[in-house]
Amino acid sequence: MGRSNGRRDVRILLVGEPGVGKTSLILSLVSEEFPEEVPPRAEEITIPADVTPEKVPTHIVDYSSQEQDENILLEEINKANVVCVVYSVDDDDTIDRITSYWLPFIRDHLGEDHNTPVVLVGNKTDLVEYSSLDMILPIMNQFEEVETCVECSARTLKNISELFYYAQKAVLHPTAPLYLPVERDLTEKCKKALTRVFKICDMDNDGSLNDVELNDFQRRCFNAPLNPQALDDVKAIVKKNVDEGISNTGLTLKGFLFLHTLFIQRGRHETTWTVLRKFGYDDNLFLSKDYLSPNLKVPVGCSTELSHQGYQFLHKLFEKHDLDQDGCLSSLELQDLFSICPILPWGPELPYTVPTNEKGWITLQGFLAQWTLTTTLDVQRTLEYLAYLGYIYSPDDNQLSAIHVTREKKVDLQKRQTGRNVFQCHVIGPQGAGKTTFMQGFLGKTLDQQENLNKAHLSRYTINSVQVYGQEKYLLLHEIDIFGINDTLTPPELQCDVVCLMYDASHSRSFEYIARIYLKYFSDSRVPVLIVAAKSDQEPIRQEYLLQPSQFCSKHKLPPPQHFSAKNGIKKEVFVKLATMSAYPSLRRLVHVLLLRPTPTWLTEHLRQISQVSFSSDSTVWLKAGLGMAALALVGVFIVKVLKSNPEKR
Repeated sequence: MGRSNGRRDVRILLVGEPGVGKTSLILSLVSEEFPEEVPPRAEEITIPADVTPEKVPTHIVDYSSQEQDENILLEEINKANVVCVVYSVDDDDTIDRITSYWLPFIRDHLGEDHNTPVVLVGNKTDLVEYSSLDMILPIMNQFEEVETCVECSARTLKNISELFYYAQKAVLHPTAPLYLPVERDLTEKCKKALTRVFKICDMDNDGSLNDVELNDFQRRCFNAPLNPQALDDVKAIVKKNVDEGISNTGLTLKGFLFLHTLFIQRGRHETTWTVLRKFGYDDNLFLSKDYLSPNLKVPVGCSTELSHQGYQFLHKLFEKHDLDQDGCLSSLELQDLFSICPILPWGPELPYTVPTNEKGWITLQGFLAQWTLTTTLDVQRTLEYLAYLGYIYSPDDNQLSAIHVTREKKVDLQKRQTGRNVFQCHVIGPQGAGKTTFMQGFLGKTLDQQENLNKAHLSRYTINSVQVYGQEKYLLLHEIDIFGINDTLTPPELQCDVVCLMYDASHSRSFEYIARIYLKYFSDSRVPVLIVAAKSDQEPIRQEYLLQPSQFCSKHKLPPPQHFSAKNGIKKEVFVKLATMSAYPSLRRLVHVLLLRPTPTWLTEHLRQISQVSFSSDSTVWLKAGLGMAALALVGVFIVKVLKSNPEKR
């Protein structure tokens, strides 16, 4: 448990009035017997991790005013993780000095709100028959930094080991972030953190933890389930002490918070800390950087997608919060889903980015598509929100198992295969060409449905799933405007899997824009290009350019211009063609032909099988794949010849 908070060691400093027995306490711990001759100060000692209860190396430092000055004391206080103020139980003056000197001195140096815990240590209990705790309790209530008080005896070894255990515990499992002693209640930060834990573990989202959920929680935090008797005992304690702590289905949030209050009041802080650290919290009850952003390396040319585990988690998360089971998340259901996150990750652009229902509520298809988009464009944001949402696949996993890093794109081209499931398409064209209508049409919105679009909330991205030879792929469209004939594109605007050059078929100068863009950037590129004539429901106008669009495409061996209109329903063929060109960039000639004619069933199946070939190092697999690609190349030539020799069948 000690290592779970990321701390490598604990440094304990002992201070107090001369003669209270600081040095004797340290020497008694080390030698397990009281020293007859005590030096003015003990040298710093280190207790190895394997002999401490928390499995953390512990350094114990003695301070002597006889041998050291105040500057050394201040330096040691700065380095200490916990300060033990030692007093003698038989000397009231040493008790008075706790409040008149030592605690104010530490506060003056570290600040009023410092977070270095203090343990009060009453030594020499062998000399008295009474306890000093009645005098110490008001001090503990007055100074919040005082974690605990331990009475012990260096001479009889009473509570010596316990003293250093509690000092170590004050560092690894501090009280202050969790509990307010005066109010006898959890801090607001602790309540908020435990509420997040509760909601994550409430898998059916019914407001209580049933026996199955409680056992899953127990396994995740403590690597063991609760036996049935222990479960019954826990429920009985809650039911006896808290109204509405137990419901018909299990332990409520109110009961869950009560149990942790009880743990802390009984000195079992480590139980609550173990839970909080399993769910990513640091010593200050913030989600740690390592938890939110585990190290993920994405080489140049590679992309990031959700893995099967990632999609599975998100699918279950959607179903958990779709309380009315209508296949959509209303605004209230979406707010509930993200209630354990700092802010909503998506804004008002959501209905214009992914598929929704007629009310603008996100569907499961849209929900998974939005996470796919985020993972492709900003994988660190996906990792962060998966952490907030309590990503769980197996107890030992972090959210990296939800991410798949694809291999380099140049390797895909060399192998003539790709394992990618997400393809980026840049939709480039002049303003007014119809790009926005095209983008929203990809989400199924007709021209009539687009009349009331809130332009202030429009996104430059849309994403949806498409079928490519029997396999579901995601196509991510990114709208890019060009503002002049000689406009330039930036390097990021050239990085994509397929380019859609769009012009307005009803505007005579529109095609010239994209023709120049093609010649400038894509004529020698390996990126597939598809030209789309938007607004094709209107009367086409002859383009004022050297070549008409069909002639231009023929000259540059591009597929013929694809006609698109969102006026009378959305035809998905153009989006499937873009996805297909992305999936098979090395077969450009064949794919271009396939875009002209329906694909034979046998060829569809062959392409599907090729896309499923695993990236194995087995030579026989590569041989089969290579032969398959050679056969496809031959088929491509054959189909082209057939089409050329039978022009009337086009």
